[in-house]
Amino acid sequence: MKPTLLVLAAGMGSRYGGLKQMDGLGPSGETIIDYSIYDAVQAGFGKVVYIVREYFKAQMEETVKQKYGNVKCIDGEPLKFEFVTQELCKIPEGFTINPEREKPWGTAHAVLMAKDVIKEPFAVINGDDYYGKDSFKIIADWLRAHENTTGVYSLVGFELDNTLSESGGVSRGIGTSDENGILTHVEEHHKIAMAEDGKIYGENASGQKVELPAKALCSMNMWGFTPDYFQKSEEIFVEFLKKNINELKAEFYIPYVVDCTIKQKTAKTELLATPSRWFGVTFKEDRPGVVAKFQEFADKGIYPTPLYK
Repeated sequence: MKPTLLVLAAGMGSRYGGLKQMDGLGPSGETIIDYSIYDAVQAGFGKVVYIVREYFKAQMEETVKQKYGNVKCIDGEPLKFEFVTQELCKIPEGFTINPEREKPWGTAHAVLMAKDVIKEPFAVINGDDYYGKDSFKIIADWLRAHENTTGVYSLVGFELDNTLSESGGVSRGIGTSDENGILTHVEEHHKIAMAEDGKIYGENASGQKVELPAKALCSMNMWGFTPDYFQKSEEIFVEFLKKNINELKAEFYIPYVVDCTIKQKTAKTELLATPSRWFGVTFKEDRPGVVAKFQEFADKGIYPTPLYK
């Protein structure tokens, strides 16, 4: 069984100032997604599903065809691709959207867009985050081991201080696990940054400023799911919409769904620690550092350049 990689690439990148999913950051113009797919193929993934917006779907499809047309999986088979779109109006029947709302419903809503094209265990990643080779191997091994499993998911956790941006506050889902490594709670925090005193602070779901442990394992939206996740998530989405359909900015996050399954005891999620160091382009000021890092990888022979020929 070859697992599937689901790439969340529908975001406008408003804080970054453009379509950062298509920004060439590597020595030969590679995007962060290019590196993620390279690492995923080496880890044994067999299909990539892109979540995009309709207005740039055609552009993404053409770019993917040109870049990855000759890419083979580790078993020699061609790497497969699917494209699905996330739009504000794609919600369960029976709800009327507030006409003033402009943005779709968040990351968990985006994942639901792929329910008709994914029938195997799959990983979810952001299109603008670099996760590292070890992370892809960890999640691929977990997915293969859970081919015929239901009600068990996974989260690749990064140490919080390895995920900060020097250019501004970031959002992270902070995980708490029991002695068996099973996630007991995950809570989205916002405006996370290191203060002058060297401590890390952020705002919790209630908007309160709290200090956060530097080595807390947090979500960078690298999740492992079995296909039964879609049904559970859709049921939770319906309840979410009953409370939030008229809200203009309420978002349906993956950590929220996972936390609901924990509270409802309908699934358990394993917290998988990774030694990899995350980096990404949350803000346009992050770009020079990311470009330098990819150049360093090429200089050390960690990745070929160009990645694809």
